[in-house]
Amino acid sequence: MALLKSVLAKYLPLWIILIALSAYLQPTLYTLIQGWAGFGLGLIFFLMGLQLAVHQLVKTIRNPKTVFIGIALKWVIMVAVSVILAKIFFQERLDIAMGIILSGTVPSGTSANLYALIAGGDVALSITMATVDTLISPVLTPLLTDYFAGQLIPVDVMALFKSIVLIVFLPLFSGIFLQWRWGKKVDRIKPFTPIISQVTLLLIVASVVSSAQTSLVEHLELLPKIAGVVFLQVSIPMGLGYFVAKLVGVPEAGARSILFQVGICNTALAATLAMEHIGELAAIPAVINMIINLSLGAFISNYFSQKP
Repeated sequence: MALLKSVLAKYLPLWIILIALSAYLQPTLYTLIQGWAGFGLGLIFFLMGLQLAVHQLVKTIRNPKTVFIGIALKWVIMVAVSVILAKIFFQERLDIAMGIILSGTVPSGTSANLYALIAGGDVALSITMATVDTLISPVLTPLLTDYFAGQLIPVDVMALFKSIVLIVFLPLFSGIFLQWRWGKKVDRIKPFTPIISQVTLLLIVASVVSSAQTSLVEHLELLPKIAGVVFLQVSIPMGLGYFVAKLVGVPEAGARSILFQVGICNTALAATLAMEHIGELAAIPAVINMIINLSLGAFISNYFSQKP
């Protein structure tokens, strides 16, 4: 079990790339799970709820200043960078521009917590930021997407809100409630939750890429440009998040956690919402973002792990 967890976590970006290639080259292999991404994400958020250490969250919430700084930086920097890049590079491809904006207006990705741990960051702070971020996302994601991307393509705000509540809010709180009510029984399941979450994430990638395979083939020449823009979308907020956090007096460990909080968004959620509410092509920036943010996050966390 320990070996499997290590191999899955350490080489997760590689597994994502291999699964994405497999789903692109042989989409029929994944016909049964196409359209399954929403359920898979709900499962990941439910498992996240089971893992949350309530006493740690309470301890961190009692000193909310750093939590507020991290969340504010995430929603200001990531959203601003995403909107600017989308409008500069994809003014004539509105569906792709919307996919980029949506990738920057979803809550932080769960891998941000893992990378904060590896990098020697403040893990309790990271988990608290991710939780608060997730709780406010059902309101912020639809509103920000509509405000910035609704000018490009009309967005059904209520439908987007309902999707996020069903995929994020209800599963997360169900997990937290089960842990609070039956903590000892839940503890037996916890060792398996990272593996289940990572395997589920791979299945989500397969589901999204295989569903969008036709659009990918038709727009193959756009992929290098999308990848370049998405790399900027991930790397610029990471750098700005870290340096602004240090500038306002956040300790080193907290600044490392904020770096991942700001730069890594839940692009599996973005891809799922894009498929449901915009179109197949809009999900492509989110899938590429997932590969890049996991790969870049792994590289940066390993770099910081070598530093005091």
